[in-house]
Amino acid sequence: MSLTLYGAPLSPFVRKVRLYLLEKGLDYRLEIVSPFAQPAWYRELSPLGRVPALRDGDFSLADSSVICQYLEDKHSELAPLYGRDTNERAQVRWLEKYADYELAPLSTFTVFRNRALKPTMGQHCDEAAVQAALTDKLPQHFNYLEKTLSGAEFFVGERLTMADIAFASQLINMEHGGEQLDAERWPRLAAHYGRMKARESVQAVLPGEQKMLAKLSGRA
Repeated sequence: MSLTLYGAPLSPFVRKVRLYLLEKGLDYRLEIVSPFAQPAWYRELSPLGRVPALRDGDFSLADSSVICQYLEDKHSELAPLYGRDTNERAQVRWLEKYADYELAPLSTFTVFRNRALKPTMGQHCDEAAVQAALTDKLPQHFNYLEKTLSGAEFFVGERLTMADIAFASQLINMEHGGEQLDAERWPRLAAHYGRMKARESVQAVLPGEQKMLAKLSGRA
């Protein structure tokens, strides 16, 4: 097994790569690296100290999107997760970026970090920031994504792509932070998220995450 993924399972970006690898059927080994207490050698793989990083034999690189696109190029014989033509690839990359840059600051770095992580580190949960994210900021993004999804099962090309994986990866963190999509307000997105959670790949990683979260919070 030449692929080693470095990072923390509760990171949505680590999760995104894990789901990509599982959907592609690529074997890998996960080596836990915390975003908060990294060994010195990790900076050789990820100069900015962010997770995840990947080592493929003697080759290494960082950033979840770069990692997945590298694997997509390397394993072009496998069913594509970045679209089947130029237009689809552009749409997928846009929606992946949208999830990573627009949803992540709110669903992960505000809701999840305040509700799930800060209490485990003895830090105060900024509930006002959480409520602002939930009521003032996230709805406009969910409105856009609800419209983009329209009546389709997947975001792009009527089949699973990284757009779906990136979106679900952020929503899982929001749920880890105690919040779910309002199915009455965003029925298409809620149904999409339900389908994503039911996928074999997601079910392969969620139980471990839930156990880790329970251990961190003292519930285990």
